[in-house]
Amino acid sequence: MTYRDCLKPWAVARLLPNLQWVIIGRYHSRSDADGHLQLCRQRIPNIQFKVVFDLPKQLGKCQ
Repeated sequence: MTYRDCLKPWAVARLLPNLQWVIIGRYHSRSDADGHLQLCRQRIPNIQFKVVFDLPKQLGKCQ
């Protein structure tokens, strides 16, 4: 995770057919992520999306 990604901890993730999640967008705030989630669900209703708080694996990595 880059420093830029650490500044945007909220993410919208999409479920792939192989049951893995992929991040499709990162956001500064939860409300921005929720707004994008609503848009994704309206445009592609048959795909599963989730809002996640994506912390770095190593906490010292973003300092």
